[in-house]
Amino acid sequence: MSRLPVFVGLDYHQKSIQVCIVNQEGKQLANRSVANDAMKIDQLIKRHGKARRIAIEACCGSANLAEELVSQWNLPPVDLAHPGYCKRLKGSPDKTDFSDAQLLADLTRVNYLPKVWLAPQWIRELRRLVRFRAQLVARRKDTKLRVQGLLRENRLRCTHAKPWTKAWLRWLGDDASLGDSDRWIMEQHLAEVQSLQQRIRIVEKMLAERTEGDPLVARLLKMFGIGLVTAVTLRAEIGRFDRFKNGKQISRFCGLSPRNTSSGSRQADSGMIKAGNSQLRCTLIELAQRLISRDPGKWGHIAAKLLLNGKRKNVVVAAVANRWVRNLFHEMKKVLPPPVSAPARQ
Repeated sequence: MSRLPVFVGLDYHQKSIQVCIVNQEGKQLANRSVANDAMKIDQLIKRHGKARRIAIEACCGSANLAEELVSQWNLPPVDLAHPGYCKRLKGSPDKTDFSDAQLLADLTRVNYLPKVWLAPQWIRELRRLVRFRAQLVARRKDTKLRVQGLLRENRLRCTHAKPWTKAWLRWLGDDASLGDSDRWIMEQHLAEVQSLQQRIRIVEKMLAERTEGDPLVARLLKMFGIGLVTAVTLRAEIGRFDRFKNGKQISRFCGLSPRNTSSGSRQADSGMIKAGNSQLRCTLIELAQRLISRDPGKWGHIAAKLLLNGKRKNVVVAAVANRWVRNLFHEMKKVLPPPVSAPARQ
């Protein structure tokens, strides 16, 4: 077994892993497919040398494999590569597992790999729980729209109550004149809405239990306008605030930075950048709307000033969200660095 230092690129698939191994001079020692099994990957790597750095493209399942290689097979920390940047660096229209693994191995050899953060296991589980709740909320919204669409088809409208209030639901059950089949469809939709509401409450209870001992979530909950869902979403999607260098970086991660389209003497913006987690951006935009409408202090004053300068309302909301998350970054880094391990449960 060779002890020469080698650099490894892994192209992940559900059933197999393409493993490329290169030495310090960039010579390819191996590039072949093995089963999606950490033990087989470890055996192939150690057959050619001692791994100095390992890279794997970030995708569904790759983080779990990366942790397994480190914790069970004593390999060096595995870096997650940003798939979008790797694709641009490749600069070729052809895509094969062979060339993808080779690119990852070469990038990690020259220390030019565009990395993404490998979140710990409990953060990844929290993310999945947060996103599952978002899926339930989206399904509830879709079902509610179907109910209102059915009422529009029957030309029915409640004039004395707003939709989905108790009075509106009483009108829907007692006074809305629907045919037999439409009434049955309506009852099915309402039962589904009720079931989804119960499931959402269960998920929110689980979120509260899993973050009960987390000081960062506790700190967020003390801030104006932040409830449990917002706090847990920020904790799950951002994870550690100190992994960002500055407020601009975290703002771009959240998808709140303006996209610059300047050329020569022409300076222009083209909306917000398209990167970032859409659920996180949506959560922060909703938070900014609450701050603008309910906070007469700093954030309300900033919004009023921008509106007086002729900015559109949607631009003002995005600007407040951008500034708020930058301010949060500096406060969290200074006051409360987040813990690495999972919070203690009581």
